Amino acid sequence: MPKKLLNSPVFLIASVAAIVAVAGTLSPKTRSLIEAAADSTSPRAMALSEQWTVASVADGDTITVRRSGETKKIRFCGIDAPEIKHGKQPGQPLGQESKANLQRLVNEVGGKVSVVSVESDRYGRTVAEVFSSKNGVEKNFNEEQLSSGNAYLYKQYAGKCPNKPVFEKAEAIAQSKKLGVWSGNYQKPWEYRKQQRSR
Repeated sequence: MPKKLLNSPVFLIASVAAIVAVAGTLSPKTRSLIEAAADSTSPRAMALSEQWTVASVADGDTITVRRSGETKKIRFCGIDAPEIKHGKQPGQPLGQESKANLQRLVNEVGGKVSVVSVESDRYGRTVAEVFSSKNGVEKNFNEEQLSSGNAYLYKQYAGKCPNKPVFEKAEAIAQSKKLGVWSGNYQKPWEYRKQQRSR
């Protein structure tokens, strides 16, 4: 395609219009993400979601995905799940249950997910929201982990998550129903990690 056409304002407007038209057939959550991505002036502007296959589930908030020989470690934006056993660290109550729930969500869609990248963390992982879609039903895995009581809202790192308000409501639902991490007086994962580091 000629460079002149690519730089043309008319081409840019037509491209944005096409993206918004396609977004009209999607769920409100996904549509708003795509519209924000199409509008480079939006404070929520980001790369469009990418299709990946889940290679492994590390715990309740981290997965590894692959596509065309490329592999990425994904840390779920805005949530923190109970820790599982790592080396000499014993892990936390409900850590395995949280991982199992995430594995169930992955299995339900044959491992096919959409990843909306938010940023990279200090460990080089991609911080993202992870979605699936099957038979017209869309799920946000971050939200699912929160609403089922398999993770906490990680407030200090949730600010950049496009669906932060949804995550807050999801956690409130689990809390009111006393599900999972809200069914007892459990130590928060960030407090557990701090305690393990000080030993």
